[in-house]
Amino acid sequence: MNDEVIIIGAGLAGLVAACEAAKAGKKVLLLDQEPETNIGGQAWWSFGGLFLIDSPEQRRLGIHDSKELAWQDWVGSAGYDSEDDEWGMQWAKAYIDFAAEEKRQWLHDMGVRFFPIVGWAERGGHLANGHGNTVPRFHIVWGTGPAIVAPFERQVRNFIQSGLIDYKARHQVDRLITADGRVCGVSGTILAPCTSKRGERSNRKAIGVFEYTGHAILISSGGIGGNHELVRQNWPKRLGKAPQRMISGVPAHVDGRMLAIAEQAGGRLVNRDRMWHYTEGIHNWNSVWENHGIRILPGPSSMWFDAKGKRFPIPGLPGFDTLGTLKLIQDSGYDYSWFILTKSIIEKEFALSGSEQNPDLTGKSIGKILKRALPGAPEPIQSFLDHGEDFIIKNTIEELVEGMNELTGEHLLQVDDIRAQIEARDREIENSFGKDLQLSAIRGARKYIGDKLIRVAKPHKLLDPKNGPLIAVRLHIVSRKTLGGLQTDLEARVLDAHQKPIPGLYAAGEAAGFGGGGVHGYRSLEGTFLGGCLFTGRTAGRVIGQL
Repeated sequence: MNDEVIIIGAGLAGLVAACEAAKAGKKVLLLDQEPETNIGGQAWWSFGGLFLIDSPEQRRLGIHDSKELAWQDWVGSAGYDSEDDEWGMQWAKAYIDFAAEEKRQWLHDMGVRFFPIVGWAERGGHLANGHGNTVPRFHIVWGTGPAIVAPFERQVRNFIQSGLIDYKARHQVDRLITADGRVCGVSGTILAPCTSKRGERSNRKAIGVFEYTGHAILISSGGIGGNHELVRQNWPKRLGKAPQRMISGVPAHVDGRMLAIAEQAGGRLVNRDRMWHYTEGIHNWNSVWENHGIRILPGPSSMWFDAKGKRFPIPGLPGFDTLGTLKLIQDSGYDYSWFILTKSIIEKEFALSGSEQNPDLTGKSIGKILKRALPGAPEPIQSFLDHGEDFIIKNTIEELVEGMNELTGEHLLQVDDIRAQIEARDREIENSFGKDLQLSAIRGARKYIGDKLIRVAKPHKLLDPKNGPLIAVRLHIVSRKTLGGLQTDLEARVLDAHQKPIPGLYAAGEAAGFGGGGVHGYRSLEGTFLGGCLFTGRTAGRVIGQL
């Protein structure tokens, strides 16, 4: 079978690219190894956060942002330091322009709307030119992940009806076909039909084979986050020893197999050891996939301790520096850590990442959103308090530490040591100033109206019974994103070992390191993963559409 364009992977980047190519009149074959229930890939499960610069939402909240400030934050976070970063940096410059200019209007024209409060993710905790977002930039799509997938899925289905897109699920690509130095097709295995629900493991029973040829082949198959063996194999030494135990923030089919297949065909895979895994993972009490982990999106007030009960130093503050805290955890010799907090903190500061954990935002329910302002924990949080295996709720610090030791069975924690650290922190509450940098950060955060209204609890003493009960949360490493990938030029063409474009081969999304094989460098500013899929998919689709 001959098609003009073959796209491997029906996640967000693949859907966007398919739409753009079909709009240009190209005939597109869209292949995916998973059942059709998984269309949209990981974007569907996401919280729907998008990185925007100088948006109307920011301006309404008194946030002063600019491309210059965003670029300062991006470069300070990325830490570009090698020749492999050249294309990633060029993609980053183009993406900053996109996030400040076309991005919001392009999405708005397709019906995408945003929650009015802008989130302040990945705050950094370093100097002005170091890692982190100087200002809030995390724009939550009204409807979360499903709402960002919806306009592109709708377009794809319309193009299927018109005959410009042929979507084949359960088609697993095993090889890229090359001839005369050009990638000109794919071959693989037809997998048996599967009734698994979205995110559930699907079968790998082969029932046939296929081979298709095309003028342009686009890889948009995602990263390696579901393949923990591969994650450990590529684990960076700078983050300490690879964790022996992780939970999965993505389903098993996020396996990285197409990266190896593209490399066999001559594609240049760079920055393999750059990755983005979260430190605030909890076991999902109502799992969809095996070893299903959910990330807590914390406000800044919980006290964070290592497995032995020592409070983390800077940058180990909730919500400030993901990879900095990951290194602190791994340096502790254990692959878990603890939050200690109060009922007052959990009610205001805890949110859970993912569309399914935010039914109010996902369901676009203003009534349910307003309930977040009422006393008590939001319903998804309360469900974890009631059923989650990582939560301990007690009235006294003695009971709390006893419960923490019982949960792990390791009995590493000493109540007198933990009480002394909390009491020292609580004494700082007696003044509106002090030397505890976490409390300074909390007070600074509350100067932003969005944080003060819905995100950051008023500073209070954790051991004061009126703020209780006390809560401890055991936190795990949760696997998530691949920051390296296939190196691409600004036309999304995959480069070879000599950094020359491979004719006929393109990459987008996480498979391309969200552009250039590493647009983020070493660290992300958050809200840039969905945006990277949108931008690279749009770029690739438009380039291919002009062939």
